[in-house]
Amino acid sequence: MDKSNLLIIIASVSVFISVLLSIFLVTVKTRHRVSNVLFAVFLIINAIDMSDPLFTMVSDGPSNLGIFKNMLVFLQIPVFYLYVLSVCYSDFKLKPQYLLHALPFLIANLTLLPRFYGVDMASKIHFIENRQNMVELKFNHVLLHVQMVIYFVAVFRVLRKSKTLYLENYAGKNINSYHWLFQFTVVLCMVYAIALLKNILKFSEYVYISEGIKAALLLLSLFIICWYLFKALNHPELFRNVDSKLKLVSEMVSEEKNNEETVTNDREYNEDLLRLKKYMVEKKPFLNSSLTIQEVSGEIGIPVRELSLLINHQLGQHFYDFVNTYRIENAMNMLKDETKSKVTILEILYEVGFNSKSSFNTAFKKHTGTTPTLYRKGL
Repeated sequence: MDKSNLLIIIASVSVFISVLLSIFLVTVKTRHRVSNVLFAVFLIINAIDMSDPLFTMVSDGPSNLGIFKNMLVFLQIPVFYLYVLSVCYSDFKLKPQYLLHALPFLIANLTLLPRFYGVDMASKIHFIENRQNMVELKFNHVLLHVQMVIYFVAVFRVLRKSKTLYLENYAGKNINSYHWLFQFTVVLCMVYAIALLKNILKFSEYVYISEGIKAALLLLSLFIICWYLFKALNHPELFRNVDSKLKLVSEMVSEEKNNEETVTNDREYNEDLLRLKKYMVEKKPFLNSSLTIQEVSGEIGIPVRELSLLINHQLGQHFYDFVNTYRIENAMNMLKDETKSKVTILEILYEVGFNSKSSFNTAFKKHTGTTPTLYRKGL
């Protein structure tokens, strides 16, 4: 089997899986429909980009459709950025101003209008044959990679902020969704970095190396799509969101410093802290696996803003870690209890408010320095 046939097979499988997963995302019943549709669009654009070997089979030469297909790459990262926003924030809605993200795509196509889109076939062939010297293509490649850098920086900033907001306001297992989305973004970043190298070599004397990297990227993209398919099918509950209107504690602290009238004195601080600790011990709200700071605020009568500052700033703990401390203390007591020696660790973690083995083990080791199994054996 020669190289061209192998690329056609890989491209065919990749496109098929992408389209299949896109159909699944669009048709599955879920309250996260906007996120699913955006990722389906991302997959379709990616599938179109990977279809070069298939398109070459049915194309007689350079065409407006072919170059337009290649320019769709300018929409990949903007769509992925919107997808990340939709996953991270529960109040995300598509807005007309988001169409501005298509501006690089429009600019890239306009640069090709005079010497490609608007000329005859002979001129198109001459343009492609001399593509290494065409200023339009060089400009578009620079524009594409500048766009990638800007959007990946923006995506990582969104992920960092939304994860911090989650830790400061929620105490459920859904922190795993941010871990996974961060991993996925890192993988994509690496793929686009390799693509950058490929495109640099495209305009050098090492064109053959660029073609080899292109084939490797095609195969790598197939594995990434399969990885996402595995995650989507095995963890349909993975994605949950926070409210984008929530403020980071660092922002609230800054506001407090600029407004001397709102500074809480030590007596009020101690009273609020005692009320909070009494509530946590007596009512044990941490047994609720999806506990939020808003729920605690409503129960003890401390405004969310003040409660968030109390826990996340003055105590120096994220709300997520604060609640997990009580869960771990409760789990430690159960592990010490000889009457519960037959109760499995899995049963204990569910009983104390965790619903993820990995998050329980991580929190337990962070609090005690050992694993639950070793802790029970060492008693």
